[in-house]
Parts: sequence; structure tokens; C-alpha cells
Amino acid sequence: MQNIILRNIAVVNEGSTKVQDVLIRNGRIEKIASQINAQGREINGEGKHLLPGVIDDQVHFREPGLTHKATIASEARAAVAGGTTSFMEMPNTKPEAVTQERLEDKYSIAAAGSLANYSFFMGVANDNAEEVLKTNAKKDRVAGVKIFMGSSTGNMLVDNYLTLEKIFSETELLIATHCEDEKIIRANMEQFKQAKGDALTAADHPLIRNEEACFESSLVAIQFAKKHNSRLHILHISTEKELQLFGNLLPLQEKRITAEVCVHHLWFTADDYTKYGNLIKCNPAIKAPHHREALWKGLLDDRLDIIATDHAPHTWDEKQQPYLQAPSGVPLVQHSLLMMLEQVKAGRFTIEKMVQKMSHAPAECFRIKERGYLREGYYADAVIADLAASTTVNKNNIYYKCGWSPFEGHTFPAAVTHTFVNGHLAYENGQFNENQLGQRLLFNA
Repeated sequence: MQNIILRNIAVVNEGSTKVQDVLIRNGRIEKIASQINAQGREINGEGKHLLPGVIDDQVHFREPGLTHKATIASEARAAVAGGTTSFMEMPNTKPEAVTQERLEDKYSIAAAGSLANYSFFMGVANDNAEEVLKTNAKKDRVAGVKIFMGSSTGNMLVDNYLTLEKIFSETELLIATHCEDEKIIRANMEQFKQAKGDALTAADHPLIRNEEACFESSLVAIQFAKKHNSRLHILHISTEKELQLFGNLLPLQEKRITAEVCVHHLWFTADDYTKYGNLIKCNPAIKAPHHREALWKGLLDDRLDIIATDHAPHTWDEKQQPYLQAPSGVPLVQHSLLMMLEQVKAGRFTIEKMVQKMSHAPAECFRIKERGYLREGYYADAVIADLAASTTVNKNNIYYKCGWSPFEGHTFPAAVTHTFVNGHLAYENGQFNENQLGQRLLFNA
């Protein structure tokens, strides 16, 4: 592998930004210094920023079984084009990853085609607790276990308290949860159907899947975690009320209960259903503007630990169906970094804080080995961003298999120019180099 030297680039890492040279050799960052004497390919980084690769802890890449929507290879490629170098993928595929064999099948698929680094969650069902607990033997090689404590795309709702009790008390892995109370949602849905029938639209979605449904389910998960001292990570927090369940008194490394916010909940509000309709229908729902403002506050004061995407592609035709038939989910992984860089340029937060939430914090929360930082000796997972350039999203530069994005026609005030995965320059100015694939993530058990 050729040495690469990045010259005079603004290195954003661990709370500071400093113009330096960076030497990448044999897949790792060998040296970061004001001047480096070395031979190899030189890239002029003047005026650009070097960021640690984004680690997305929540994506749905749809393989196996739903490959008309996406594949691990197609979505990993899109991720890399957007500066995401590692992902953790969810178990609600077809068949669901609820056995050890199915879980390892997904790792095999990724090993054969993923341009990004990868890990997968073991799925929990009402009747597979013993199978889930076998994952304890793989805790250095599996991201965690995933519990849908609310309805999901697929049939993985876990509402058996004996199953929940067993998983929370006996798993040695991080537990990631989707928290929405199914009984509240079903009752709300019946009321809305009786009142509006077929006239329901996406604008009703946040009223059906409301703040109370989120809060009640998150509260139950936290009660289980506190009872058993489990490591709990609640995904896609979307409401102001839930923020009172999370603290910021401990550093992230010491927290047993952590929380994630997704880019679409930081970007859109319920006012946007008029323009986008089902295209931004997702679970949990995008809600009223005051929730978005509260989420930003929670992110900035560290009650919310991680920014992720919940990337969930569906075909354009599926999304064009009436509200009740249209599936929930939005394709986002290619544009998450650009979305947040736009917020940096708008003054919402600093680029250092963005890097903390998208790279450092996922590595710390999941205890990922040797990634998430620009450090000597770490894997060279890194992104060059040009904040003086712009990126207009159109059909020709969307790499998702589904072929669409809610950002079509939008111009982001930044560009991802280069993405390195394990020192391999996988993406450069719109061109992919796929002669080296990503690696399985490893964890400090």
C-alpha cells in the first residue's frame, strides 16, 4: 500500500483544530506533525479539513431479503462517498438476524462487498433469549443486541417482559433499543382512523406516534437498565420530554445509559410534511419545531451523546403510496456529514463538537478498537472536507440503490472530497476505488 502524506491540512480531533501534516502508512496513521519528511503520494490539504471518519451506529442496509431497496455493498458505497467509514447495521432484514447463523451470514456478505468497515446487531425477538445470550461469547466482535420495544419495519416487536428481564439481566453486550409504546400508538391510530379514515396524511404521523409513546417506552427501558446495571443505548431520541431521562454529569466513558439523536430530527420539523409528505415519514416521527430545538440543546449539553442517521431506504414507488401503506424510513447516510457541516457553518455548533458526536462518541460508547480519532497508531479512517466548496444533490450523484433523497435540489455549503478507510483512499472527488474493502469492527469487551 502506497504511503500518503497530507500536507498543511486542518486536523480536527479531540476538541481542537490545528494545521498539520499527516502520514498514512500500512493502513494506519503513522505520524501527525507540523512537518513530515516522507516519500509517497502527497495530497495538498491547504484550506481543507481532515476529520475522523464518521461512525454511524444505526443503519438499515436491507440485506438479506430486501435487496430491491438496498444492499450492504450499495449503501456502504454511499456511506463512504459521504464520509462515513464505519457502520453498525440493524437486524430487521428478511430473515431477521435472530440466530447466530443469520448474524454471521451478514458478516460474510459485508466481508465480500462492503467498502466501509462494518458491524451488525444481534436481534432480539420474544422467543430467542437463549440464542441472543450466545452472543456474549462474541462481545469483542459484535456491536450489541437490538431490541425493538416498539413496532418496526418487520416483525420484531419485543413486548414479553420475561424476555426483556432475561436480556437486560444476562447480556454482556450493549443493548440498543427502539423505544415507542405500541399500545399508545395503536390507540392513537384507531382514534385517527375513526376521525379521518383514508384522509390520513404524513402530517398525522407525529400525532399518532406522539411524545407520550416515546417517553413511556424509553422510561421502561431505563428502568430495566437501572435495575440490572445494563449498558443501554436508546436510539433516535425525538422528543423534548425524553431528555429529562438522560444526564450529563458523567463523562461518556462512565455512562451506563446513553442516547442518540438522528440527523433528520435535528434538521426537519413537522412543518416540513407539507413539502415532503411520506418522504420524511419515519419512526419515531419527525415532530413539532419545539422538539427539534430541545434536541439541539440536549446535544450541546451532552445529554444526547451520538449523532447517527437511522438510514432506512425504501423504493420511490413504495414511498408514493397513501400514508397508511407507505413504509417508514429515510435514506440519509450519504448526506449526514454534509447536513451537519451545514449546521456548523450556520453556527449551530462547532466543527469540533460535530466530530465529537459523529466520530469520537460512537467509538467510546461502543468501545470500538483503534477508530474514531485521528491518532498515531489508529486506523486511518479519515475524511477530507472542503468547507469552501459546495455540493448540489441530484440523481447523478446519489449512490443509494433506491435512487432518491429528500435533499435532491439542495446545495450543501461543503463537499466531501476524499474518504480513507483503513488507509485506503476509497473515494476521491466522485470516483471510487474498490480494490480494498472495509474490515469487521472489533470492540474492547
